[in-house]
Amino acid sequence: MASQSDESETSAVGLSGQDLWDEVRIEPVEIALPGGVGLTLRAFRKSSELTPTEMDVEEEDPFDARERRAAEDDEEEVIVDEEFQALLAEGEVDQAVDEDAKAAADEPDPEDFEDEKEEDAAADEDVPMFLSHKGRLLAFKTPESLVSFIRSGAPHDLAQLDSWATLAEQVQSTDIDPQADDRYELDLVVENLRGGHDSWDLPLLITAGEVARDLGYALRLKPVILALSPGSPLDDLDESLRSTENGGMSGFFGRRRLKKIGAQQASLGWRSVIGKISAAVDWRD
Repeated sequence: MASQSDESETSAVGLSGQDLWDEVRIEPVEIALPGGVGLTLRAFRKSSELTPTEMDVEEEDPFDARERRAAEDDEEEVIVDEEFQALLAEGEVDQAVDEDAKAAADEPDPEDFEDEKEEDAAADEDVPMFLSHKGRLLAFKTPESLVSFIRSGAPHDLAQLDSWATLAEQVQSTDIDPQADDRYELDLVVENLRGGHDSWDLPLLITAGEVARDLGYALRLKPVILALSPGSPLDDLDESLRSTENGGMSGFFGRRRLKKIGAQQASLGWRSVIGKISAAVDWRD
Protein backbone atom coordinates (compact mmCIF):
# COMPACT_ATOMS: atom_id res chain seq x y z
CA MET A 1 0.00 0.00 0.00
CA ALA A 2 1.43 3.40 -1.06
CA SER A 3 2.08 5.89 1.69
CA GLN A 4 0.53 9.35 1.73
CA SER A 5 3.87 10.92 0.86
CA ASP A 6 4.25 8.61 -2.16
CA GLU A 7 0.78 9.56 -3.41
CA SER A 8 1.41 13.29 -3.04
CA GLU A 9 4.76 12.95 -4.85
CA THR A 10 3.06 11.15 -7.77
CA SER A 11 0.35 13.82 -7.89
CA ALA A 12 2.98 16.55 -8.00
CA VAL A 13 4.84 14.93 -10.87
CA GLY A 14 1.66 14.37 -12.88
CA LEU A 15 1.34 12.72 -16.26
CA SER A 16 3.81 12.97 -19.09
CA GLY A 17 4.28 11.92 -22.70
CA GLN A 18 1.41 10.17 -24.44
CA ASP A 19 -0.37 9.56 -21.13
CA LEU A 20 -0.70 13.32 -20.70
CA TRP A 21 -2.02 13.88 -24.23
CA ASP A 22 -4.52 11.06 -23.84
CA GLU A 23 -5.74 12.52 -20.57
CA VAL A 24 -6.29 16.06 -21.89
CA ARG A 25 -7.47 14.88 -25.34
CA ILE A 26 -5.15 17.29 -27.10
CA GLU A 27 -2.26 16.33 -29.39
CA PRO A 28 0.96 18.00 -30.52
CA VAL A 29 1.19 18.41 -34.27
CA GLU A 30 4.09 19.16 -36.59
CA ILE A 31 3.34 20.90 -39.90
CA ALA A 32 6.04 21.55 -42.48
CA LEU A 33 5.22 24.53 -44.70
CA PRO A 34 7.27 26.42 -47.29
CA GLY A 35 8.07 28.96 -44.57
CA GLY A 36 9.36 26.42 -42.08
CA VAL A 37 8.43 23.57 -39.77
CA GLY A 38 6.04 24.51 -37.00
CA LEU A 39 4.83 22.82 -33.83
CA THR A 40 1.28 23.45 -32.67
CA LEU A 41 -1.62 21.70 -30.93
CA ARG A 42 -4.88 20.19 -32.17
CA ALA A 43 -7.98 18.85 -30.44
CA PHE A 44 -11.21 17.24 -31.59
CA ARG A 45 -14.45 18.00 -29.78
CA LYS A 46 -18.18 18.04 -30.49
CA SER A 47 -19.07 21.17 -32.43
CA SER A 48 -21.63 22.06 -29.75
CA GLU A 49 -18.82 22.25 -27.18
CA LEU A 50 -16.68 24.75 -29.11
CA THR A 51 -16.81 28.45 -29.89
CA PRO A 52 -15.26 29.00 -33.34
CA THR A 53 -12.21 31.20 -33.64
CA GLU A 54 -12.86 34.92 -33.89
CA MET A 55 -11.93 36.70 -37.09
CA ASP A 56 -10.05 40.00 -37.29
CA VAL A 57 -11.76 40.79 -40.59
CA GLU A 58 -15.21 39.30 -40.87
CA GLU A 59 -15.60 38.15 -44.45
CA GLU A 60 -18.46 35.92 -45.50
CA ASP A 61 -17.32 32.66 -43.95
CA PRO A 62 -19.04 29.30 -44.41
CA PHE A 63 -20.21 29.09 -40.79
CA ASP A 64 -22.10 32.38 -40.84
CA ALA A 65 -23.40 31.62 -44.34
CA ARG A 66 -24.82 28.29 -43.16
CA GLU A 67 -26.62 29.92 -40.23
CA ARG A 68 -27.94 32.65 -42.50
CA ARG A 69 -29.33 30.12 -44.98
CA ALA A 70 -31.13 28.32 -42.14
CA ALA A 71 -32.66 31.61 -40.98
CA GLU A 72 -33.75 32.43 -44.54
CA ASP A 73 -35.40 29.02 -44.87
CA ASP A 74 -37.35 29.60 -41.65
CA GLU A 75 -38.40 33.05 -42.84
CA GLU A 76 -39.55 31.64 -46.18
CA GLU A 77 -41.74 29.09 -44.39
CA VAL A 78 -43.37 31.87 -42.36
CA ILE A 79 -44.04 33.97 -45.46
CA VAL A 80 -45.63 31.03 -47.29
CA ASP A 81 -47.87 30.32 -44.30
CA GLU A 82 -48.95 33.97 -44.10
CA GLU A 83 -49.81 34.01 -47.80
CA PHE A 84 -51.91 30.87 -47.37
CA GLN A 85 -53.80 32.41 -44.44
CA ALA A 86 -54.44 35.57 -46.47
CA LEU A 87 -55.92 33.54 -49.31
CA LEU A 88 -58.15 31.74 -46.83
CA ALA A 89 -59.46 35.04 -45.48
CA GLU A 90 -60.32 36.13 -49.01
CA GLY A 91 -62.15 32.87 -49.69
CA GLU A 92 -59.80 31.85 -52.48
CA VAL A 93 -58.91 28.52 -50.92
CA ASP A 94 -61.53 25.87 -50.43
CA GLN A 95 -62.24 25.17 -46.75
CA ALA A 96 -62.01 21.42 -47.30
CA VAL A 97 -58.50 21.80 -48.72
CA ASP A 98 -57.62 23.86 -45.67
CA GLU A 99 -58.85 21.17 -43.30
CA ASP A 100 -56.94 18.48 -45.15
CA ALA A 101 -53.79 20.59 -45.00
CA LYS A 102 -54.21 21.17 -41.27
CA ALA A 103 -54.78 17.47 -40.64
CA ALA A 104 -51.67 16.59 -42.59
CA ALA A 105 -49.67 19.24 -40.72
CA ASP A 106 -50.86 17.99 -37.33
CA GLU A 107 -49.93 14.40 -38.09
CA PRO A 108 -46.19 13.90 -37.52
CA ASP A 109 -44.22 12.17 -40.24
CA PRO A 110 -41.80 9.56 -38.83
CA GLU A 111 -39.39 10.32 -41.65
CA ASP A 112 -39.20 13.94 -40.50
CA PHE A 113 -38.04 12.80 -37.07
CA GLU A 114 -35.38 10.58 -38.64
CA ASP A 115 -34.16 13.43 -40.85
CA GLU A 116 -33.97 15.74 -37.84
CA LYS A 117 -31.99 13.16 -35.87
CA GLU A 118 -29.53 12.74 -38.72
CA GLU A 119 -29.13 16.51 -39.10
CA ASP A 120 -28.58 16.95 -35.36
CA ALA A 121 -25.98 14.16 -35.32
CA ALA A 122 -24.16 15.67 -38.31
CA ALA A 123 -24.25 19.13 -36.75
CA ASP A 124 -22.73 17.85 -33.51
CA GLU A 125 -19.96 15.69 -34.93
CA ASP A 126 -16.33 15.84 -33.79
CA VAL A 127 -14.61 18.86 -35.34
CA PRO A 128 -10.98 20.04 -35.23
CA MET A 129 -9.61 23.03 -33.37
CA PHE A 130 -6.00 24.16 -33.31
CA LEU A 131 -3.85 26.37 -31.12
CA SER A 132 -4.99 29.50 -32.90
CA HIS A 133 -6.18 33.03 -32.28
CA LYS A 134 -8.47 35.18 -34.41
CA GLY A 135 -8.21 32.94 -37.43
CA ARG A 136 -4.42 32.49 -37.33
CA LEU A 137 -2.56 29.30 -36.52
CA LEU A 138 0.05 29.74 -33.77
CA ALA A 139 3.19 27.82 -34.80
CA PHE A 140 6.44 27.39 -32.87
CA LYS A 141 9.89 26.35 -34.02
CA THR A 142 10.93 24.59 -30.79
CA PRO A 143 9.21 22.55 -28.06
CA GLU A 144 10.50 24.99 -25.45
CA SER A 145 8.84 27.99 -27.09
CA LEU A 146 5.56 26.11 -27.43
CA VAL A 147 5.57 25.10 -23.78
CA SER A 148 6.43 28.66 -22.75
CA PHE A 149 3.39 29.91 -24.63
CA ILE A 150 1.13 27.21 -23.15
CA ARG A 151 2.09 28.34 -19.66
CA SER A 152 1.91 32.06 -20.44
CA GLY A 153 -1.84 32.52 -20.12
CA ALA A 154 -1.97 34.35 -23.48
CA PRO A 155 -5.35 34.23 -25.27
CA HIS A 156 -6.04 31.46 -27.80
CA ASP A 157 -8.88 29.21 -28.94
CA LEU A 158 -7.90 26.07 -27.02
CA ALA A 159 -8.20 27.89 -23.69
CA GLN A 160 -11.93 27.09 -23.76
CA LEU A 161 -11.25 23.36 -23.34
CA ASP A 162 -11.95 21.99 -19.86
CA SER A 163 -8.65 20.09 -19.92
CA TRP A 164 -6.48 23.07 -20.82
CA ALA A 165 -5.57 23.95 -17.22
CA THR A 166 -4.27 20.42 -16.67
CA LEU A 167 -2.08 20.62 -19.76
CA ALA A 168 -0.73 24.06 -18.87
CA GLU A 169 0.16 22.85 -15.39
CA GLN A 170 1.86 19.57 -16.31
CA VAL A 171 3.33 19.83 -19.82
CA GLN A 172 7.10 19.74 -20.29
CA SER A 173 9.16 20.39 -23.41
CA THR A 174 9.99 16.67 -23.58
CA ASP A 175 6.28 15.96 -24.05
CA ILE A 176 6.21 17.89 -27.35
CA ASP A 177 6.95 14.93 -29.61
CA PRO A 178 4.22 14.46 -32.25
CA GLN A 179 3.30 10.94 -33.29
CA ALA A 180 4.21 9.88 -36.84
CA ASP A 181 0.56 10.25 -37.88
CA ASP A 182 0.56 13.82 -36.58
CA ARG A 183 3.47 15.01 -38.74
CA TYR A 184 2.48 16.62 -42.03
CA GLU A 185 4.72 17.69 -44.90
CA LEU A 186 2.73 20.26 -46.82
CA ASP A 187 5.97 21.73 -48.14
CA LEU A 188 6.52 18.63 -50.33
CA VAL A 189 3.05 18.36 -51.86
CA VAL A 190 3.35 20.67 -54.88
CA GLU A 191 6.75 19.35 -55.91
CA ASN A 192 5.54 15.76 -55.61
CA LEU A 193 2.48 16.44 -57.78
CA ARG A 194 4.62 18.12 -60.43
CA GLY A 195 6.67 14.95 -60.75
CA GLY A 196 3.80 13.17 -62.51
CA HIS A 197 1.46 10.30 -61.68
CA ASP A 198 4.13 7.62 -61.39
CA SER A 199 5.97 9.50 -58.67
CA TRP A 200 3.00 10.59 -56.57
CA ASP A 201 3.47 9.75 -52.88
CA LEU A 202 0.03 8.51 -51.82
CA PRO A 203 0.44 8.72 -48.01
CA LEU A 204 1.99 12.19 -48.31
CA LEU A 205 -0.89 13.53 -50.41
CA ILE A 206 -3.64 11.82 -48.42
CA THR A 207 -2.44 13.11 -45.04
CA ALA A 208 -1.93 16.56 -46.56
CA GLY A 209 -5.60 16.55 -47.51
CA GLU A 210 -6.61 15.56 -43.99
CA VAL A 211 -4.71 18.32 -42.21
CA ALA A 212 -5.64 20.94 -44.83
CA ARG A 213 -9.33 20.19 -44.28
CA ASP A 214 -8.83 20.40 -40.52
CA LEU A 215 -7.04 23.73 -40.82
CA GLY A 216 -9.57 25.11 -43.27
CA TYR A 217 -12.41 24.31 -40.89
CA ALA A 218 -10.70 25.42 -37.67
CA LEU A 219 -9.29 28.69 -39.07
CA ARG A 220 -12.43 29.41 -41.13
CA LEU A 221 -10.45 29.63 -44.38
CA LYS A 222 -13.22 29.78 -46.94
CA PRO A 223 -10.96 29.32 -50.03
CA VAL A 224 -9.43 26.18 -48.51
CA ILE A 225 -12.82 24.76 -47.53
CA LEU A 226 -14.19 25.35 -51.03
CA ALA A 227 -11.09 23.96 -52.77
CA LEU A 228 -11.38 20.68 -50.83
CA SER A 229 -15.18 20.47 -50.71
CA PRO A 230 -17.01 17.37 -52.01
CA GLY A 231 -17.06 17.26 -55.78
CA SER A 232 -14.13 19.64 -56.25
CA PRO A 233 -11.12 18.60 -58.39
CA LEU A 234 -8.91 18.25 -55.31
CA ASP A 235 -11.57 16.17 -53.57
CA ASP A 236 -11.76 13.90 -56.65
CA LEU A 237 -7.98 13.59 -56.47
CA ASP A 238 -8.19 12.69 -52.78
CA GLU A 239 -10.81 9.98 -53.36
CA SER A 240 -8.76 8.48 -56.19
CA LEU A 241 -5.63 8.47 -54.02
CA ARG A 242 -7.48 6.70 -51.21
CA SER A 243 -8.95 4.10 -53.57
CA THR A 244 -5.52 3.42 -55.02
CA GLU A 245 -4.03 3.12 -51.53
CA ASN A 246 -6.70 0.57 -50.54
CA GLY A 247 -5.64 -1.78 -53.36
CA GLY A 248 -7.74 -4.56 -54.91
CA MET A 249 -10.44 -3.66 -57.41
CA SER A 250 -10.89 -0.32 -55.67
CA GLY A 251 -7.20 0.36 -56.23
CA PHE A 252 -7.45 -0.62 -59.90
CA PHE A 253 -10.24 1.87 -60.57
CA GLY A 254 -8.50 4.45 -58.40
CA ARG A 255 -5.37 4.25 -60.55
CA ARG A 256 -7.46 4.64 -63.68
CA ARG A 257 -9.06 7.79 -62.28
CA LEU A 258 -5.69 9.17 -61.23
CA LYS A 259 -4.41 8.89 -64.79
CA LYS A 260 -7.20 11.23 -65.88
CA ILE A 261 -6.25 13.93 -63.36
CA GLY A 262 -3.82 16.48 -64.73
CA ALA A 263 -0.64 16.81 -62.71
CA GLN A 264 -0.38 20.51 -63.49
CA GLN A 265 -3.98 21.21 -62.47
CA ALA A 266 -3.53 19.29 -59.23
CA SER A 267 -0.26 21.05 -58.36
CA LEU A 268 -1.74 24.49 -59.06
CA GLY A 269 -4.78 23.72 -56.92
CA TRP A 270 -2.66 22.53 -54.04
CA ARG A 271 -0.29 25.47 -54.39
CA SER A 272 -3.24 27.81 -53.83
CA VAL A 273 -4.43 25.82 -50.79
CA ILE A 274 -0.99 25.79 -49.17
CA GLY A 275 -0.57 29.48 -49.92
CA LYS A 276 -3.81 30.29 -48.08
CA ILE A 277 -2.78 28.15 -45.10
CA SER A 278 0.72 29.66 -44.98
CA ALA A 279 -0.76 33.15 -44.99
CA ALA A 280 -2.82 32.24 -41.90
CA VAL A 281 0.20 31.10 -39.83
CA ASP A 282 1.47 33.26 -36.99
CA TRP A 283 5.07 32.21 -36.35
CA ARG A 284 5.90 32.85 -32.71
CA ASP A 285 9.69 32.28 -32.82
